[in-house]
Amino acid sequence: MAELNNEPLTFEKVWAALMENREQMKESDRKFQAMSQETDRKFQAMSLEAREQMKETREQMKETDRRIGELGNRFGDLAEHLVLPGIMDKFNALGFQFTRDAQNAKFRDPTTRRILAEIDILLENGDIVIAVEVKSTLRDKDVDKHLERMEFLRSYADSKNDKRKYRGAIAAAIVAGDARSYALESGFYVIEQSGDTMKLDLPEDFIPREW
Repeated sequence: MAELNNEPLTFEKVWAALMENREQMKESDRKFQAMSQETDRKFQAMSLEAREQMKETREQMKETDRRIGELGNRFGDLAEHLVLPGIMDKFNALGFQFTRDAQNAKFRDPTTRRILAEIDILLENGDIVIAVEVKSTLRDKDVDKHLERMEFLRSYADSKNDKRKYRGAIAAAIVAGDARSYALESGFYVIEQSGDTMKLDLPEDFIPREW
């Protein structure tokens, strides 16, 4: 309220002070409304920008998924063009007598037909089966995963009264760190890229594991 001096109060002075105070309140309210509108405008602009960014992020994720899919196809190409040709001959040179090879062998639940496991390359004869996992880069976790896969294959074979022995192999274009030693210690054959082909080079003390 406007300041009143020491002069005697009159109705007119009190009324003038009240009017001045009301005008000040109106001005404050006007400024508040203007500030609120500006805040709303900025919020809407930020919301629009956020929606645009989310849309752009979704598009980027779609593109990433597409590239991952293409990368997966390249892994398939790795198996088809580098590993599969001649792999049966490489193992037969070690004394095996494989007569069949299959790529992307799928093991399904007999009831639901759901895929339980998939093997990149499967070498077979009447006595033994070798399951080959193909990776672009071999890491310890890939060895652990293939160990789990081999346990499943043994269980699956038993359910089918398949008495053949199962062995595992891992083929990779790049072998990271000590992954090669870990794979060999786990009883897996290790097939590595050498130029435009793949080589099966095993240490003299290598003992393959059978499931």
